[in-house]
Amino acid sequence: MGASHGRSRNFNITYADEAYQAMLREAAELWHELEDGSGVSLLDVIGITNHGAGVASDLADQLGALGVRASMLSPAEAQERWAGIRFDTRVLHCPDGGRIDAEEAVAALQSESARHGGEVLLDTRVASIEVRADDRVEVATGDEVFVADTVVVTAGAWTANLLGSLVTLPRLVVTQEQPAHFAVSDPTAVWPSWNHVPEPANPRYGYWYSQTYGTLTPGEGVKAGWHAVGPVTDPDARTFEPEPVQLAALQRYVREWLPGVDADALTPVSCTYTSTDNTDFVLDRVGPIVVGAGFSGHGFKFGPTVGRILADLVEGTARPAERFTSDRA
Repeated sequence: MGASHGRSRNFNITYADEAYQAMLREAAELWHELEDGSGVSLLDVIGITNHGAGVASDLADQLGALGVRASMLSPAEAQERWAGIRFDTRVLHCPDGGRIDAEEAVAALQSESARHGGEVLLDTRVASIEVRADDRVEVATGDEVFVADTVVVTAGAWTANLLGSLVTLPRLVVTQEQPAHFAVSDPTAVWPSWNHVPEPANPRYGYWYSQTYGTLTPGEGVKAGWHAVGPVTDPDARTFEPEPVQLAALQRYVREWLPGVDADALTPVSCTYTSTDNTDFVLDRVGPIVVGAGFSGHGFKFGPTVGRILADLVEGTARPAERFTSDRA
């Protein structure tokens, strides 16, 4: 019922932004810490590539200045390393990127929470949140009411409906996205995670909906998808059926650009994005409510860092960064 599905998420480190790079560095450390505590492998450092329009050496230079290992490869060099992808421009390669096993990560977070004294209640619907005082919040489920000094709300597509008038939020747009897993033709092929950017106004890319992203999901195939262009949806009224025109365009993309998979052997995925207008997250505290929202299709990899930030807001040991406040203009 939630956001992106499937085992894999890109650990994309190609942010030419100091704030997000700092969050990524912390996230990598915390993912490894979670691996050590849980005994489960979560972050697979297989590298990430960016190719297509606008991918130039100045981005590699910007990333290098932020401490990210980055280099430019020719199309031939990239093709030799990753035969399952077709390249026709220079390729930005960051070897410290990769993918996260999302299913194992969620299970590890839950088990470690319980090991440290937390209680995880699954299949428990939150019906309402009521603020009774600056240090008293009541959270009602179908069976009982929980009372707390502070409540953290990370409700994804339901954030605006659940918080109602309690918190002023930026516009949050909920879309149904439909990536797919495609069967791998050559099981020996090496796959990086990737982002692929179309050239604006070039008719060759006229059928593209956006840039694409993807990675190999071991045991399921290669995941590929358009980014943040699915139809606007009500999370309580989804059909879970992929939008057929976008899915057909994705198959066309796969035929043209991913020679290492079978475009006709696919398993569609249905998930949601909850996006802000500028794709910056909401990480803020308003009275006794702490909110994390608007992750705009690029939040999972930051998960442990987001958790630390929200915990600091609960404890009052930090103030929210201006760009992440809930009432920003």
